[in-house]
Amino acid sequence: MITIDELRAEPTATPATPRIRNRGVLAQQAWAIAAEVADPEVPVLTIDDLGVLRSVRVGDDDVTVDITPTYSGCPAMEAIRDDVVSALNAAGFENVVVNITLSPAWTTDWISDLGRAKLEEFGIAAPSGRSSVAGGPVRMRMSVKCPQCQSLNTRELSHFGSTSCKALYQCLDCLEPFDYFKVL
Repeated sequence: MITIDELRAEPTATPATPRIRNRGVLAQQAWAIAAEVADPEVPVLTIDDLGVLRSVRVGDDDVTVDITPTYSGCPAMEAIRDDVVSALNAAGFENVVVNITLSPAWTTDWISDLGRAKLEEFGIAAPSGRSSVAGGPVRMRMSVKCPQCQSLNTRELSHFGSTSCKALYQCLDCLEPFDYFKVL
């Protein structure tokens, strides 16, 4: 089996064993298909935008996909698993297995720049800092920018928003309430 990370490390020259290369192309195709699956809670984001899609391996007669939930109790994982299987089956991949991996734990640092831009366009403030997962600096509370008017004059209304990974904020300038994707 070849993971997408191994594909990135492969030399661009033609490999000695074309069968392995074909698996590499298949793994890339499988990754591209899985990467387009939308997050059911924030449908403007794909699981690739969120960093939930971790690896794709193509074997002789199977495809294995690893996904990491945004938190261990995320109710969207079953829907994501079913959507990944359906998307890969529709593209002709059979025997698709989707594993949910909890380690390493997901962090908002894994959200892509494109994902952060999509959040802002959708009216959800993107995480405003970095996690302290790798023993890094202690997280500090930072101002949250309003996705509507870009003001930093905001306040938290509730630590839990429409989902557990979001908080509810209000802009004190434009008065609009908005979700904030918490730094995890």
